Amino acid sequence: MNLNRRGFLKVSGGAVGASVLGIGLKPAEAYAQPLAIQYARETTTICPYCSVGCGIIVHSRGNQVINTEGDPDHPINRGTLCPKGASVYQLRDNPARVTEPLYRGKGEREWRKVSWDWALDQIARRVKDTRDANFMEVNAKGQRVNRTDAIASVGSAALDNEECYLYQKFLRGLGVVYLEHQARI
Repeated sequence: MNLNRRGFLKVSGGAVGASVLGIGLKPAEAYAQPLAIQYARETTTICPYCSVGCGIIVHSRGNQVINTEGDPDHPINRGTLCPKGASVYQLRDNPARVTEPLYRGKGEREWRKVSWDWALDQIARRVKDTRDANFMEVNAKGQRVNRTDAIASVGSAALDNEECYLYQKFLRGLGVVYLEHQARI
């Protein structure tokens, strides 16, 4: 070993520093840790944020999501996720997430909690009232159109093809003609 004065001082200084700090020179032992997702159920889903439609694997145990990651078998993202997609775990397990419907009526300053039954009844009532008040059976030319121009819908990237199909069938059944989707905007 060819050791000059500078090299000797570096080695000896490192050894003295290690002994003073309590760092042992004995090799550390490594132990394998079990994976957090070892016995978890895997479910594939689609990222709800933008219209790209990246694939995500959700690992759950019982009723709790324990991990989310990009799906390497998905043809769009091949396992990669953007920062928003990587944080999709927080959609489910976030203490600040709103889990009950909130309502703020006309002139009210504060939101108040309401029941799911009340909220869904209100939505259904307002959709029906709007449709009934603005339904057009025949246009100005006398052609049968059976539609309403007072309701519009913008779909979401969180819906897969089958859900989009059912949703648009439902809306067309109401007579809604202004249908859009996030992927087309």
